[in-house]
This record gives sequence, structure tokens and C-alpha cells, in this order.
Amino acid sequence: MSKIDLDRAWDLHPQVSVRPEPFGALLYHFGTRKLSFLKDRTLLEVVNGLRDAPSARAACAAAGVTDPDLPRYNAALSALVQSSMVVERTAP
Repeated sequence: MSKIDLDRAWDLHPQVSVRPEPFGALLYHFGTRKLSFLKDRTLLEVVNGLRDAPSARAACAAAGVTDPDLPRYNAALSALVQSSMVVERTAP
């Protein structure tokens, strides 16, 4: 799986619903009917922060992701892109 570019702007797909859970969250894509589990509360913070952050890297930093942990979050975000839960944000 290829990694996403953390220096680009990303957001949840408009058809994705997020339901916070004690373990992290459930993401449901109404278009594809796919369900994804976020097993990490910090990853949930990153995903929720994508909309307002100028880049995925900035969303990670705002959620407290440290440089040594960045590859793990890049892989998690890449998986969410592969499943169409997260999409690249285009300029308005």
C-alpha cells in the first residue's frame, strides 16, 4: 500500500459518518457500505482534525502525534484513503 502525502490537505469523505466509541471510533461510508474501525483515540483526533488542518501532518501534530509515531499514523491514514473513508481536500 502506498503512503499518502502528509503535506496535502485531506478530509473525511462527505458520505462518511463517525461514531465515537470507547476504543476509538466506527466509520461508516454510506456510498460504499464499508465499515472501518479506528482502534486509537489519537487517530480519531487526527481524522476529526483533518477538516480544519492545512495538511494531514498538521492534523497529526495538533493531535499530539510525535515524529517517531508519524509513520504509524501515515499508514493508518493511507488505509483510510484506500477504503475511500478519507479523500484529498480540494480548494474551494
